[in-house]
Amino acid sequence: MRALIQRVSHARVDVGGHTVGAIDQGLLALIGVEKGDDETHADKLLHKLLHYRVFGDDAGKMNLDLQQIGGGLLLVSQFTLAADTRKGLRPSFSSAAPPADGERLFGYLLSQARHAWPHVASGEFGADMQVSLLNDGPVTFLLET
Repeated sequence: MRALIQRVSHARVDVGGHTVGAIDQGLLALIGVEKGDDETHADKLLHKLLHYRVFGDDAGKMNLDLQQIGGGLLLVSQFTLAADTRKGLRPSFSSAAPPADGERLFGYLLSQARHAWPHVASGEFGADMQVSLLNDGPVTFLLET
């Protein structure tokens, strides 16, 4: 599994003109599920999402994690993160999980996240989503399991 995380001041996801998920300060995580991923990968990714130290402490150093700042976590499924872009000028999605597997694992990740942390929101799997955010920093990392 892959997650492109961005430290945000706020972020939201709209579907059909309606907001389906929103957070204030925290992490926006775009989630890509690849073939071979399973619940173990999702559990490892969730641990990283909740404990990755990307928020500034009193000295301005990235020493604090999402839980320490009481931030929100916005999970958005994005199968394009599983694209192979090494060759040519068109992405290949052969390494992406089939839609049913992606939906199942994204749902599992979301369920586990909501069980572990009270400030979790999400987009809508497979929907045409508009994601709005204010990247704080900018700070962006690619996490992989």
